Amino acid sequence: MSKDRLIYLPLGGAGEVGMNAYLFGFGPKGRERLILVELGVTFSDMGSSPGVDLIMPDLRWLEERRDRLEAIIITHAHEDHVGGLGLMWDRLRVPVYARDFTARIARLKMQDAGQDPEKVITVGKAPEALELGPFRVQFFPVAHSLPEASGLIIDTPAGRVVHSGDFKSDLTPGVGEPHDPELLAEIGRSGVKVLLCDSTNVMNPAPGRSEATLVEPITELMRSAKGLVVATTFASNVARLKTLADAAQQAGRSVCVMGRAMLRMIQVSTEAGILRDFPSTVSPEAARDIPRENLLLIVTGSQGERRAASAQLARGSFMGMQMKEGDTFLFSSMTIPGNEREVGRVVNGLSQMGVDVLDNAGRLYHVSGHANRPDLVEMHDLISPGIVIPMHGEHRMLREHAKLALSRGLRAVVVPNGSVCDLTDDAPVLVDEVETGRVYLDGSRLIGAMDGVVRDRIRMAIGGHVFVTLILDEENEALGAPWAEIAGLRAEGRSGEALNEIIEAELEEFVARAGHKVLADDDRLNDGMRRVVRQVVMEEIGKKPEVTIVVSRLVGD
Repeated sequence: MSKDRLIYLPLGGAGEVGMNAYLFGFGPKGRERLILVELGVTFSDMGSSPGVDLIMPDLRWLEERRDRLEAIIITHAHEDHVGGLGLMWDRLRVPVYARDFTARIARLKMQDAGQDPEKVITVGKAPEALELGPFRVQFFPVAHSLPEASGLIIDTPAGRVVHSGDFKSDLTPGVGEPHDPELLAEIGRSGVKVLLCDSTNVMNPAPGRSEATLVEPITELMRSAKGLVVATTFASNVARLKTLADAAQQAGRSVCVMGRAMLRMIQVSTEAGILRDFPSTVSPEAARDIPRENLLLIVTGSQGERRAASAQLARGSFMGMQMKEGDTFLFSSMTIPGNEREVGRVVNGLSQMGVDVLDNAGRLYHVSGHANRPDLVEMHDLISPGIVIPMHGEHRMLREHAKLALSRGLRAVVVPNGSVCDLTDDAPVLVDEVETGRVYLDGSRLIGAMDGVVRDRIRMAIGGHVFVTLILDEENEALGAPWAEIAGLRAEGRSGEALNEIIEAELEEFVARAGHKVLADDDRLNDGMRRVVRQVVMEEIGKKPEVTIVVSRLVGD
């Protein structure tokens, strides 16, 4: 009989901030029963994935084994943990479990994607437990930058695993459950084999700060600002939305929330009984009639998203509102690595209008939802695990977190996406690699990273595109000259002549020289014409374009 083993396999989130998807398995090798923790997204950028709306983990390995998958478990309602659920659930088709607030958001994700929201099942916190094959799973509350975030206690025949989820050491988070060191110590005393732990802020040597420390400086900002104040933060950061709205109310400003995602979060938090006493708000239409010095707009787009309210205000207007010289724009957020360029465009657009742009450079207007280095040390001490596995972070963060754990006498290993780690014995062992990758939401369709669609866009963005048409009769004689259209290229060559006309002239000579065998063979004809086009464009303007050749052949009666 095969020996049962406990394995961990990240499909996303281990080597990047975002797109979290972590697999746990127990059973005989190759027949392990599986649970998937998180099914998130990350956001695209025009440099690496032009035109793409969202990026998700490639689940092909898991899809081929979905008969062994027991469930999907979501720890909290951030997009990088739940955003892929509705789009990818149909590939897995298993029950989804989450606590109440997260489950409400997950159902909306399922509904938006045309999936059955009833597949999402609400679970209470420990001691309520899920029995999922060889796994017994309990949720425990952690403080984070949105309500009802959770860690997981995963009991297996090989020992107890604790998955920290995203957490911070905040005793006064404003909205949501506070950090509870005694609860964590109690879990630790029960005996923990493995701790999988958030690594996002391991590089920050300062202890984490509380949401409560923001109330005074943000209120003072609202009072001292002369004109309109606009603030942006993560739409899911319900505690920050309330901090901003409360500060505005104390400063005598009316509050207008602009952005579908924020409005949805406020509504769901209120319906779940988590958000209480949120100040009354005014509609965008009513806001236009309120004196600017008496108004706060809370808007989406803290990461520079092009279609969000912040970017549109930086380009001119949003829902009839415009910013002017002397107004104030506050980024009450951090910039996720990779989004610096997009945020910079918003900042510079606002600056050109004469708007004063403030961020958290002075550590006054934002606190992170993730544990800093000293808080990670505290988590290690409270849980007292046999093994630490860093997760949720870029590779440098995972490696630094592992070094931190090793320096304190704990076993630790970096397990990047696609690596299978055997946790059965006292020491973790990397035993296998599986193919992982990305899936893109491109408009309304999912496409694979290797499908070539995004690759072709990048190539066209770099080298432009030439489209060539040639018509041949039934005798393989050209009916007129080849016709070329260009896109993304200079209209004129170095000689000053039209580039498409130069291409057409060279192609006409090539066709005239080509023998009957070449003209009768589509592949040889296409390859020859493509070489001519690229050579001409390289000589004329120094570019190597993508080339599409269409040869139409007329067939007689």
